[in-house]
Amino acid sequence: MMFSRGAKQSIEMLCRRVSTPVHSKYGYSTRSYRENFVSESKRNETQCAFVRKYSSQVSPSDHMNLIKKLREITSAPIKDVKSALIDCNWDLEAAQKELRKRGVVLASKKASRTAAEGLLALAQNDTKAAVIELNCETDFVARNEIFQYLALSLAKLALSAESSEQVSGAFPLGLQSLEDLKINLDHPKLSGETTVQNAITEVAAIMGENVKLRRGFAMSMSKHGVMSTYLHTCPQPGLGRIAGILSLEVEDENASLDAVRHVGSELAMHVVAAKPLVVTKELVSPDVVQNEREILKSQAESSGRPQAAIEKMVEGRLRKYFEEVVLLEQKFIVNDTISVKTLLSELSKEVGSPVKIGNFLRMEVGEGLQRADAPEALAQAA
Repeated sequence: MMFSRGAKQSIEMLCRRVSTPVHSKYGYSTRSYRENFVSESKRNETQCAFVRKYSSQVSPSDHMNLIKKLREITSAPIKDVKSALIDCNWDLEAAQKELRKRGVVLASKKASRTAAEGLLALAQNDTKAAVIELNCETDFVARNEIFQYLALSLAKLALSAESSEQVSGAFPLGLQSLEDLKINLDHPKLSGETTVQNAITEVAAIMGENVKLRRGFAMSMSKHGVMSTYLHTCPQPGLGRIAGILSLEVEDENASLDAVRHVGSELAMHVVAAKPLVVTKELVSPDVVQNEREILKSQAESSGRPQAAIEKMVEGRLRKYFEEVVLLEQKFIVNDTISVKTLLSELSKEVGSPVKIGNFLRMEVGEGLQRADAPEALAQAA
């Protein structure tokens, strides 16, 4: 009697255990159902039946191969890759679409994060240059070849999108119009035609970070001369963290440009290193000069020297100020025994025609992001 009662309890416990779905790493679930058979003789007798149903015919080794393949295609985190494959019953194409859907949502959630890292991408031809800043959250993503490919593609698009009728000079790019443009991508993980905004969103989904096209500038020239560029901290051609662009104009349209190109490259590097604000002293705001003069005079008067000496001290320090912010007054970084003005004078003699600086531009990744009221660009153009 006791044995019969114990056996009956064991069977009931077993039925309760298998009535709950159990998920395993091999891709199937086990479930059970009870069917109550009511008879004239035994109304309370319960019979358990078991059904094992496989959710997929894919083997564990195939699971790993699919995870690896989808990871290579999308560069998404492995946990997201596995989750998408399981949800899509190990269908590779369906899982890839699912990841893209999730990525768009993920990218929108991350859009409020500060993205102060990234790269500048530069593209140029004989008469124009365009530079864009593509931001991300970490330097790790900035080193990713997908991120770098997108940055270079955007710079090339910005250069080709600029009208040939644009007047000479430096000017900001319209980000809204640029983001709406179509771009044709040819990368193993980014391919086909889409809009710039969609391409940025897709890369943000792949990287798992906020990716943002922050700003862009273009420079063009209509006179005879050269357009020179320099990129600092350059992981590959066309990319860097600091960019310098400078145009040199030659009055004689028949003059040789070989020497001009050489000096132009050095001056573009000089712009990056010396951080000038304007080309000539005349372009410095009179209010700025007056304010600087008053500050220097106050400092000189505290020394207790005679008024004549104070005036000389103010003028000397004012010249020093101009040497810091005015390109032509700065000491040439390649040869600090001469100024940039002297360098151009010597170049003009060598070329046989007057050479002057048309415009220049300096950009650096993340500048101004630490302060909400900081200007979007510290570069100045004549």
